[in-house]
Amino acid sequence: MMQPHTFRSTTRSTALSLWVLALSLPTTAMAEFQPLTDSTLSGVTGQAGVTIELETKINIDRLSWTDEGSLNVNDMRLSGHNNTALDNLTLTVDIAGTGEVLEHGFSEVARRANAGLLSTSNADVSDALTKYSVGGEFGKQFNSGDLVIHLGATDYGDPTSLTDYLQAVDFELEVGSITTNGTEGSATLFSDVLLQGYVGPTDLVIRNAGGATKTLANGNVVSGAELQLDTHFEITNGSLNWDAADVILLFNFAAVGIEGLQIHNRRGNDTLGHFGMASATAKLSRGTGSVSGKEGLSIHEVEFRADIDMPVFKVGQVSIGSVQFTDFAITDTTMMVYGH
Repeated sequence: MMQPHTFRSTTRSTALSLWVLALSLPTTAMAEFQPLTDSTLSGVTGQAGVTIELETKINIDRLSWTDEGSLNVNDMRLSGHNNTALDNLTLTVDIAGTGEVLEHGFSEVARRANAGLLSTSNADVSDALTKYSVGGEFGKQFNSGDLVIHLGATDYGDPTSLTDYLQAVDFELEVGSITTNGTEGSATLFSDVLLQGYVGPTDLVIRNAGGATKTLANGNVVSGAELQLDTHFEITNGSLNWDAADVILLFNFAAVGIEGLQIHNRRGNDTLGHFGMASATAKLSRGTGSVSGKEGLSIHEVEFRADIDMPVFKVGQVSIGSVQFTDFAITDTTMMVYGH
């Protein structure tokens, strides 16, 4: 065991050595060391953020939610087209300063339009330039402490090509089946799901609101600190068997097969600002229901906009023709999720 007097001797020796080393530095080197005042330290921030280049492939044999019975998502795969790696993805992660403008949505398009690389004769490009130009910068302005995650591409290809930009990140989602199991057996809701398409700009923002709350139009009280999702995407080719299921309480089909599915936003009166892509937004936070008084997860200000094409719509094994939705929109939607 080291004795106390030995420890003191070592400490004095080390301090003396450091002092001699400091004195031996040339005067010009010593001149580079400047004291940091409080005002200097206040300007030292990590404004550059973090960039993550991502390449991955995800396989899940089974994802289950178990209550008295279970709901299972079986044989799920997320990859690039044709089962290649999901790549060319870049995540930028920033914690915003007060009023800081950060990458968001189609701000890259606005930047290119401002540089003369894309023509503003295109209505979507012109809209992006107006929407994402903020005081000489391009993006969206945030508050101090907001966590901002933007998903885009590592390489967008030709900077003058909108097609290259919109198709820079391709994906493929495959699900073998979605089933329910209970004591009386099992049922298949969907099967043989395969979706191919492209991911557009996607943003996740966690708003820093301290302990502030706000009241929604339906009276629910929710936290002002919330997760905000904003994404654009396109399904260029999809197929699935709709065996028996409800979807957002609008459709309940059985023995339906869909081939050649496309989800986009190229028709109708709701295309401006979407560059032909479907879009979805939502906000998630802690909340309390105005009627039930229950506390849970509030999913509010949900919006989905798309055109949907189903060129082959089968009932049983026979096609009954094609089905199309134009300006399909889900708006003014609020959900409160809690256990019972």
